[in-house]
Amino acid sequence: MPATLSFTLKQARRLALAAQGFNGRQSPATIKPLQVNRLIERLGILQIDSVNALVRSHYLPLFSRLGNYPCDVLDQAAWSQGRRRTLFEYWGHEASLLPLSMYPLMGWRMQRASRGEDIYQQLARFGREQQDVIRRVLASVEAQGALGAGSLSTRQERAGPWWDWSAEKHALEWLFAAGEVTVAGRRGFERLYDLPERVIPSAILAQPRVDEAQAQRGLLLHATTALGVGTEKDLRDYFRLNPADSRPRLAELVEAGELLTCEVEGWRQLAYCLPEPKVPRKVEASALLSPFDSLIWERSRTERLFDFRYRLEIYTPQDKRVYGYYVLPFLHNERIAARVDLRAERAAGRLAVHAVHLEEPGLDDEGMLALAANLRQMADWLGLAQVQLNCPRASADRLRVALASICGD
Repeated sequence: MPATLSFTLKQARRLALAAQGFNGRQSPATIKPLQVNRLIERLGILQIDSVNALVRSHYLPLFSRLGNYPCDVLDQAAWSQGRRRTLFEYWGHEASLLPLSMYPLMGWRMQRASRGEDIYQQLARFGREQQDVIRRVLASVEAQGALGAGSLSTRQERAGPWWDWSAEKHALEWLFAAGEVTVAGRRGFERLYDLPERVIPSAILAQPRVDEAQAQRGLLLHATTALGVGTEKDLRDYFRLNPADSRPRLAELVEAGELLTCEVEGWRQLAYCLPEPKVPRKVEASALLSPFDSLIWERSRTERLFDFRYRLEIYTPQDKRVYGYYVLPFLHNERIAARVDLRAERAAGRLAVHAVHLEEPGLDDEGMLALAANLRQMADWLGLAQVQLNCPRASADRLRVALASICGD
């Protein structure tokens, strides 16, 4: 398949940054639910993760793009009752929040899950062998409304490591994957499950069923819109499609003129973009990025776009970590220019900076001031009075000076 367009690496980077919503922050006073929802519609997805060393990861991508927005706006969009709910939880790119408009595009995935396809083998086996438990748990949800797994568990012993779930938790997770229950809200971080008809608006549920091919084409178009430009692997990874599904769908989209093929400088694989792509002349953005931000979650793409190799070291033994426990990349003027190991020490009221690692060729004084401003704004957003540097590296000395110049820390 010959390429239709070609981009330099710098052009591809700018396309990606603009598509991901890095086009300048607005003052906190102007950030309203409509703006938050528009951004999420553009991204198509927010990944959820349980780690809370700083803040739950689904809050961070909005902060990276909007600045100091009120987190309860996202909470209301995700878990409130009635018209303020605009999102739903499902397996998008791992556990995710997605716009309600995308609910019909997930029906095929729910149907596959109910057949034991494209889900964890242990969960698929449970679905085949434990339908009596599944029906009992579903009957409890039907009768009692939103329930967490803990309120249904009949096990006597304490839970062990990850995946040491009770039978009821397995049943709820199977029902969730199959679309027979959905997440009505959360208690702390625990999911509360209910029937879709009591959570998802009736207008969404009443929409005609979207067949597999049509839904997969829709997801790939969403991914291309959100990424700006991407290879087949980049695009399918966005919503975790299989190659057997993504490859024929991409060919169909190209044949229909809804996507164009393109080449990117230094990329070995053919790439795809929307027709008539508009490459910004430059993208001025400074942002601390969640490890699960959609700009960087596909690590090989991050290396191709930014020459930046990134691995999360949470599960790496402490003495083998290179950069730290919870490291946020720092985006500055089209580069990922630094890595910052951060922790929210809420009891002490401070944002702790445990390490600062600069990427070649480093940060100039303007860039260091931008990093300091991002840290101060993050502390304010999290309600933390102080930014404390615990890093002994020389780069932290420059950051300390920059922080002092803007906030006196």
